[in-house]
Amino acid sequence: MTNTTDTSEPVIGGNAGLAAPTPDVAGATGAGPASRTDRRGGTDGRGGTDGAGKRRRRAVWGVMSIREKVIRYVLLIVVLFITIGPFLWQLSTSLKGTGEDIYTANPSFIPSQPTIGNYLRVADAIPVFGYIGNSLIVAAIDVIGNIVFATLAGFALARLQWRFRKVVLGLFLATLVLPGEATIISQFVTVKDLGLADSLVGVALPGMIAALNVLLMFNAFRQVPEEIDQAAVMDGANAMQRLRYISFPAVQGTIAVIAIFSFIGAWDDFLWPLIVLQSPDKLTLTVGLQYLQGTFATDQRMIAAGTMIAFIPIAVIFALLQRFFFKGVEEGGVKG
Repeated sequence: MTNTTDTSEPVIGGNAGLAAPTPDVAGATGAGPASRTDRRGGTDGRGGTDGAGKRRRRAVWGVMSIREKVIRYVLLIVVLFITIGPFLWQLSTSLKGTGEDIYTANPSFIPSQPTIGNYLRVADAIPVFGYIGNSLIVAAIDVIGNIVFATLAGFALARLQWRFRKVVLGLFLATLVLPGEATIISQFVTVKDLGLADSLVGVALPGMIAALNVLLMFNAFRQVPEEIDQAAVMDGANAMQRLRYISFPAVQGTIAVIAIFSFIGAWDDFLWPLIVLQSPDKLTLTVGLQYLQGTFATDQRMIAAGTMIAFIPIAVIFALLQRFFFKGVEEGGVKG
């Protein structure tokens, strides 16, 4: 008899003639009870797709169910009603004529006798255009001051190396926890000692630079890659050149945010102008409108019209700068 030797390799763990299954990354075989696809939630072992896989694909592709859409729209309508509702009601009241009863149990949202006479009566009762001019002067000083000084301070904290830099940054952070009323007496004493009491400059002076705006600019400048600054230093650029040509173009969105916040803060401020100003011709709009509360306390139509007059400039400024505002909120890199 002739002995024949089988030179084929033995088969490991399976029927003869079948190749051994390839192990996966974790060391388990593909023929095991829980495959790699099953563990990731792709299939249920019967050729179908389990619930986890469906939820994961829906989260990846952003597909919402009808229930989720309904909940989101309901919440959006509730928030919109809370925030926009009072404004729309004031606008409706300011346009209602004297023949409409605004105190009825079932008031009408849409005026049945729309008129702009309430706005004309506000202009006759108080020098509203003079007050608007005073408020614009104060707001302009604050906006320019915050743009210039917050930009310089934020750049110095983020890009320049000097002693006690971290201490100064900590002081800016510490001032955020102090309410404005805690320092209002010291501010008034300072303004009075400078001879700026009863003046628009004295009203604008404390708001010319805000700690929050400095921190916003500090964070914006930190987003600029340091390699660009280092390359500019090697090319011989000084600090002002780096600020003007490298950092400043990259933070224009944040500057727009600061300008909007500074304008709104100066325009809506009531307590500080009330303390500093005594002359009736130097009052800002928010303080001057209080004459309507005292003289025409029973005429809510005129008070609503005065409120809308104070709101219109803010709406115009935000409408003009809204694209820069949202760009500044999301700003985090350098323009390409």
